[in-house]
Amino acid sequence: MFDIKAWAAYVAEWAAKDPYGFLTTVILALSPLFLASATLSWKLAKMIEARKKDQEKKQKHQENIAKAKQLKKD
Repeated sequence: MFDIKAWAAYVAEWAAKDPYGFLTTVILALSPLFLASATLSWKLAKMIEARKKDQEKKQKHQENIAKAKQLKKD
């Protein structure tokens, strides 16, 4: 079975003995996750922006329809 306490002690010892190597390894291991997070955030921002434009376009269309109906009544 995997012993978490022993692994944590090993990682703490490694970080104490070689902090620059430890930080380099951690940063290299997490870099793909940072990149994926940035990419997904950018895509989400684009989707939100597109949805907002679509909603504004639909609202303007509804307002124009209401104006046209009002002009027909007069």
